Amino acid sequence: MREIFAEVLTIGDEILYGQILDTNTKWISRELDDIGIKVRRKISIGDKKQEILDALDESLKRSDIVLITGGLGPTKDDITKKTLAEYFDAELELNASALEDVEDIFSRFGKEVTEINRQQAFLPEGCKKIKNERGTAPGMWFEKDKKVVVSMPGVPFEMEAMMSKTILPKLKKHFTLPVIVHKVIKTIGIGESWLAEEISDWEDSLPEHLALAYLPGKSQVRLRLTGVGIDREILETEMDQQIESVLPVIKPYVYGFGDIQIEDAVGEMLKIRELKIATAESCTGGFLAHRLTSVPGSSEYYWGSVVSYHNDIKKGALEVSHKTLDAYGAVSEETATEMAVGVRKKFKTDIGISTTGIAGPDGGTEEKPVGTVWMAISFGKNVVTRKIQLPGTRILNIEYTAIHALNFLRQTLDKQ
Repeated sequence: MREIFAEVLTIGDEILYGQILDTNTKWISRELDDIGIKVRRKISIGDKKQEILDALDESLKRSDIVLITGGLGPTKDDITKKTLAEYFDAELELNASALEDVEDIFSRFGKEVTEINRQQAFLPEGCKKIKNERGTAPGMWFEKDKKVVVSMPGVPFEMEAMMSKTILPKLKKHFTLPVIVHKVIKTIGIGESWLAEEISDWEDSLPEHLALAYLPGKSQVRLRLTGVGIDREILETEMDQQIESVLPVIKPYVYGFGDIQIEDAVGEMLKIRELKIATAESCTGGFLAHRLTSVPGSSEYYWGSVVSYHNDIKKGALEVSHKTLDAYGAVSEETATEMAVGVRKKFKTDIGISTTGIAGPDGGTEEKPVGTVWMAISFGKNVVTRKIQLPGTRILNIEYTAIHALNFLRQTLDKQ
């Protein structure tokens, strides 16, 4: 089965100026993917007629579908409709159905239709009107040489309603579409290049209709396996079998699948084991607690936190010895250990985890440069510690420390 490709054009100077964030292309791409249409390219264009004409012409040479958002408003700077009329060599004519829609919207608010809004009911001859249930600018469906061009408003909630109710169903009827399936493996604690080496033989053996992508993030790499086929059930079964075959190779680094986050995975481990945890944070300033408590139902296992930023709090709230602080400093294995033990004792939990480090940009020394972090976990009769060295900015160091701490906790629980 032939793959169907689409391109998305977003029109508006305000997008290029950075005055608004383009969320339309992300939403459209996800919806197209769900029905088996691959987005080949996304382009942002200013309100310039020739640039729109050139982009449209190029897109139709490459792809089967072009979806356009923006430039359909009633003001003079909105030129998309006139430009499309020129491209398809069509005159603008009053569309009675479109005019009824505009009049209906104005009547709901008890207002008369203005002449400028009446102009929105003029559409290029030969195009199919797409009803806009949330605004005054109708969408337009054009067909040329077995290809489809659709123009929609740039307002997201207007575009989304139009796509969901009319355009996506029409595309499914117009084209014979394949099935596209994505499956994601979440890994942590291994870099992209090392991960690629570990699974190179498996990746090389994948059939042509299955493709692997590496999506690196903060201390994590998502492996996205994409399959294209005719039968969804058969395709998903085959992809599940491929995933099962590679898991033994990368099991220590895998914490979940799909959209799961590391805090979700850790929370599930704590819940299954019926364990309670408390956090003692210095350099992360409560961010580790935030990640843990962002999970719905975290009150089952998360008891509380002490943000011991100042040494007096470390000594008073967590019973860290002043001798330890004097001898080793706040950023040390010894201090991290006493923090983890102290917070566990304070909240009477099964686990205490601590973070202490130098987030930056100042405060580093030759012995302990910016990004030096110590973590400790008090669990059972033991305390395990870990030192990491981070290269980021202050905010990144805080975020990375929390992620590393969650992974440290996952690995510790996994050994029990």
